[in-house]
Amino acid sequence: MRKTVYTVIALLLAAVLAAGALLARQFLGDDAGPAGASTAATPAPAERVARGAYLARAGDCMACHTTRGGQPYAGGRMLQTPFGGVISPNITADRATGIGAWSADDFWRALHHGKSRDGRLLYPAFPYPNYTRVTRDDADALYAYLQTVPAVHQSNQPHQLRFPFKLQIALAAWRALYFKPGAYAADDKQSVEWNRGAYLVQGLGHCSACHSARNPLGAQEGESLSGGMIPALGWYAPSLNARGDWRREHLMALLKTGTSPRATVFGPMAEVVQQSLQHLDDGDIKAIAVYLQSLPADKPPPAFERDGGAEAVAFLAAGARLYEKHCVDCHGADGAGMAPAYPPLAGNQSLTMDSAVNPIRIVLNGGFAPGTAGNPRPYSMPPFGHALNDTEVAQVVSYLRGAWGNNAPPVNGTDVNRYRAIPLD
Repeated sequence: MRKTVYTVIALLLAAVLAAGALLARQFLGDDAGPAGASTAATPAPAERVARGAYLARAGDCMACHTTRGGQPYAGGRMLQTPFGGVISPNITADRATGIGAWSADDFWRALHHGKSRDGRLLYPAFPYPNYTRVTRDDADALYAYLQTVPAVHQSNQPHQLRFPFKLQIALAAWRALYFKPGAYAADDKQSVEWNRGAYLVQGLGHCSACHSARNPLGAQEGESLSGGMIPALGWYAPSLNARGDWRREHLMALLKTGTSPRATVFGPMAEVVQQSLQHLDDGDIKAIAVYLQSLPADKPPPAFERDGGAEAVAFLAAGARLYEKHCVDCHGADGAGMAPAYPPLAGNQSLTMDSAVNPIRIVLNGGFAPGTAGNPRPYSMPPFGHALNDTEVAQVVSYLRGAWGNNAPPVNGTDVNRYRAIPLD
């Protein structure tokens, strides 16, 4: 008996020591990284700065590090998470409150290891689980560019995270479970173009940050791009694994301009296209499309058998009448729309996903396509939340999800009410 107790104590002690070693590694781990020493020059050559500016666009850095109406890259934007608010830092060249005093190695440590200059662990709202794949050369170019951004003296604000998530030891435990610094590994069985697209999607583009499901602790569930609810925003990022049936030029148009004959982007993706993707060159847009179209398709959803009862039929009939009154002039009786002004509804992925949050929010609050160089005068859909009650919105959305060959479950007024009060972004 005594021997058994000693054995259990020894095992528990070993487990504690192992956990302590993992946490210590998070705080004290090797920051050398696999990509070698900095290649940044002082002063940075103009070519490197220009490439860094391009890469900052590809990473959509300004979106998080700039408040609405604020100075570029001066931080202060609140990023809502299920664990509280994370406030983006100042990354201008200000030496006191920005990153002007940082070295290229400090910047690389933040991108690759998720650690600040002072060794503090960074929260993964800053998507270093993706940025860890960025090459050292690209990181140095980004650093060179940010050092040219006009300095803004604006102190960083403390995060507004709940206990225990605000503790560094809790973050260290999360990282021990879910984060390991890495590098993009080119697939020599694929083309240079495919690898370029994979590098952008998996790294700077950080597409999986929105388009992957997350577990209760906020960690991405693998590298799948099979879609997921964007935490705290109330939008569903659709699967990117089902693009093989698109014509490539249509997918490229959607990424570059925000609209195509197949769909139009709304919600958070409209901001991504407006601030980031439209600024990428056509070669990179094509590379992204090539990579996305190579991804294996998701499993088809189980067949949905529609309720044929009198109440369900009447519910959809009411939705059809609302569609005839409010929607048919733009989207047509056959749901084909009129691209690029009015996107098609027949076969539209936003309508056929298991989650109906996106069409509910668009009917309530309107759908606003991004203004881009390729679509400078975007058509947008007006909001109907003021004209339709929760049941009526549910009726029309349910009709859209079941008409013209669409086959997705209906929604009810409770589903609609859940999202009525949520702001657009």
